[in-house]
Amino acid sequence: MAFLNPSPTRAAALWRDTGIALGGAALITLGAKLQIPFWPVPMTLHSLAVFFLAAALGPRLGPAAMAAYLGAGALGLPVFSGTPERGIGLAYMVGPTGGYLAGYLLGAGLTGALAQGRGMIGRFLAMLAGLAVTYALGLAWLTLFVPAPKLLAAGLTPFLLGDLVKLALASGLIAALVRLKVRAE
Repeated sequence: MAFLNPSPTRAAALWRDTGIALGGAALITLGAKLQIPFWPVPMTLHSLAVFFLAAALGPRLGPAAMAAYLGAGALGLPVFSGTPERGIGLAYMVGPTGGYLAGYLLGAGLTGALAQGRGMIGRFLAMLAGLAVTYALGLAWLTLFVPAPKLLAAGLTPFLLGDLVKLALASGLIAALVRLKVRAE
């Protein structure tokens, strides 16, 4: 019956982890809403936030933050890029970008698992693996909305350079935070 009355330490850890996941979801939302002029299309900081959190928080809390973000979106909160103008809730999630949203969840788990204990380049490669999963699911889903000859032009090539820059930024940011932590100890 111990599971009915968790220890204070266990309860505190659960509250802490819930707060981290919700804070991560808020950061992902902010990243989805911020738009930066970029070539060939404006970019959001969505993938920066997702993969930064995945690499920094690990294979459990990184995907939990993404799941909390998706849960908020499914409930109709305008957390996604282009919402509420382009729709909200489940209707938005099954639209053209739905595969990318699912890909971020799986990519966050993969990134979190691969990034553990790695240096800056290892974290970047872990994020790259997560991004590959995101693009694979995103493009597969996008085939329902875009004809095959236009698929890469609609769902990959305009975004790839920006995403690579964001992964490099995320990896560098984590490295800087690790150095700050070491100095503080």
